[in-house]
Amino acid sequence: MTPSPHGAVRGKELVGIVGWPQPTSERLVEAWRELGIHAEMLSPADASSLLRSHDVAVGRFDVRATLDGVQPGLQVLVELERRGVRVINRVDRLMNAHDKLRTARLLAGADVPHPKTAHTTSLEHATEIAPPVVVKPRFGSWGIDVFRCETGDDLTRTLAAVSSRPWFIRHGALVQELVPPTGYDVRIVVAAGEVVGAAERVARPGEWRTNVSLGGTRRPTRPSREACALAVTAATLIGADLVGVDLLPATGGYVVLELNGAVEFDRAYDLEDSNVFAAAAAALGLPGLARPRPSRPSSSSPASRSR
Repeated sequence: MTPSPHGAVRGKELVGIVGWPQPTSERLVEAWRELGIHAEMLSPADASSLLRSHDVAVGRFDVRATLDGVQPGLQVLVELERRGVRVINRVDRLMNAHDKLRTARLLAGADVPHPKTAHTTSLEHATEIAPPVVVKPRFGSWGIDVFRCETGDDLTRTLAAVSSRPWFIRHGALVQELVPPTGYDVRIVVAAGEVVGAAERVARPGEWRTNVSLGGTRRPTRPSREACALAVTAATLIGADLVGVDLLPATGGYVVLELNGAVEFDRAYDLEDSNVFAAAAAALGLPGLARPRPSRPSSSSPASRSR
C-alpha cells in the first residue's frame, strides 16, 4: 500500500494528472473519481515520488504565462516512462502541440489544411507571406499577444512592438496567413483517436479572436464527420493521446488552426448525452473506470484563463 498525496492508503492503480493546477485538470480529477478511477492532481515532484509501474500519468503541462516555453517539470514524464509508468501525452507529443512551429511543420508535411506559416527571429528577417497576416508567439495561448496585420507596415510595426517581449527574444515569432474570420471556431477534444467532446467558441462582438479569455462564449455543437475526421487526423499526426484541436471554417471545409496539449474543456463539450470526462476516460482505457452513468450536460462558468 502506498500513501496518496492526501495521506490516504491506496491499493489500486493511481491515475496522476501531472502538471500544475489548472481548472480542467481539477475537473478531470473530480469527474474521474466519480467514475471509480483513483485520480489525483500531482506536481512533478509528487508524480516522481508516488507513481509506480502499474500506474498512469496524464501529462497536463501547459505553456508558461510568459509565453516563452512550457511549464517547468516536463521531463518528469520521461523519468516515469523509463520506470514503466504508462504516460498519456508524452513529452515529445506535448511539444508537438505546444510548439506552434513544430505543429505547422508536421501538418504541412502531411498536407493537412493549416495556415501558411513562417518563423522570424528579427525585425530584418521579413516573411514572404503576403498580408493580411497574424503574428503570434511560438508558444502561445489564451489569445495573448496575437495580432492581426492588414498591411506590410502593420507587420513591421507589430514586430517592432513585440521585439522586447521575453517570448520573442527567446523564440522569435510566427507569422501566419490570415484565414478570414467567421466569428466562431470549433474545438474538438480527441482522446486516443476518438472524438469525445466538442463545442463552438464564438467571438465577442467587435473581436476576431474566439478565446473565452477575451470575452468569447461557447455553444453546443454536433461536429460534422468531416470536422471529426480532420481533428482525429491532426491529433494522430502529432501523436497526442488527449488533445484539443481548433478548427476554423474555411472555403471547402475546415483549417486546423492549432492543437492544445493541455486543452481546457468542461461539460459544455458534452456530445448529446455523453459526458466528455467519462468518454475521455473510456477512450484512454483508464484503470478503475466503472460503468459511466448518463447525465445531461450542465453549465459551468469558464475558467479565468480559458483559451
